[in-house]
Amino acid sequence: MKVEFAPLNIPLRRRLQTAATLQWVFSFLALAQCCLAVFVLLALSDWWIVALLYAGWLWLDWDTPTCGGRRSQWVRSWSVWDFFRDYFPVTLVKTVDLDPKKNYIFGFHPHGVLVAGAFGNFCTEATGFSRLFPGLRSHLLMLPFWFRVPLFRDYIMCGGLVSSCKSSLSHLVSRPGGGNVAVIAVGGAPEALDARPGALTLQVLNRKGFVKMALKHGAQLVPVFSFGENELFDQMENPSGSPLRKLQNLLQSIMGVAIPLFHARGVFQYSFGLIPYRKPIHTVVGKPIAVVQTPSPSSEDIETLHRLYMQNLTELFEQHKHNYGVSDEQHLTFI
Repeated sequence: MKVEFAPLNIPLRRRLQTAATLQWVFSFLALAQCCLAVFVLLALSDWWIVALLYAGWLWLDWDTPTCGGRRSQWVRSWSVWDFFRDYFPVTLVKTVDLDPKKNYIFGFHPHGVLVAGAFGNFCTEATGFSRLFPGLRSHLLMLPFWFRVPLFRDYIMCGGLVSSCKSSLSHLVSRPGGGNVAVIAVGGAPEALDARPGALTLQVLNRKGFVKMALKHGAQLVPVFSFGENELFDQMENPSGSPLRKLQNLLQSIMGVAIPLFHARGVFQYSFGLIPYRKPIHTVVGKPIAVVQTPSPSSEDIETLHRLYMQNLTELFEQHKHNYGVSDEQHLTFI
């Protein structure tokens, strides 16, 4: 394989963008393991008292990820996220104003490999979420498993990440006075296994839990489509029924985490590595679907709202696809 190296005279700003994206990939793939190792080493060292004190704090703070988390505006506003935004670049597109007196559930599509668009737009202020949607606080839902990792949990909560369990979502969208936005990557881990350039297949047909929660609490449903999300990484071929896909599905059923075998570019060369390609991401926030609170929604209520949601998501995609390089012949497929 011929390796294409990056030129030596790349401007410093682009080098900083690559470094910012590298630390994000590291945080996503290895920071949790490093934090766990640090905690264990502390517990086995002369500094064991520090680990013991943190363990006590962890016990007292155990429910915070399901009770709105602990956002830090300072962390969300770090300059490193501006470099991360400019690497792709990432853009947040507002289509309508959202009433800050209401609570919202943003259905984010597609999941992609590492949900870069969701992180950049809703876990940092780099794309101006608070400026575009004043009075609203965004929270990206993440698998509960990650909030059990010492130290790592505290870091990710600073960005607005919270647990994806039902009680966490209920806490967010039942807030009196409104102002909360719960962002859910609806396709979840299984959709990540199909994330590759050109893919427009969304796992939505059997994803109705978020619709039920919207009905129970009267939260407004907002479809969000992130153009370019699937263009960031290539992935090994893993068609349904293949040995690799069966293994991935097995591991996912055991661990709850998808393991896509992805690749893109490196730090000093463009031929292989785990850093995403420099492809633009345009995350378009659609108009809200008015939801009447129904404490005990029937199956028919859920089905009706779910169909309306898919219709609005399709309309959002079709209305904006020409602006972001998607051809007339390309359409969403729901599975």
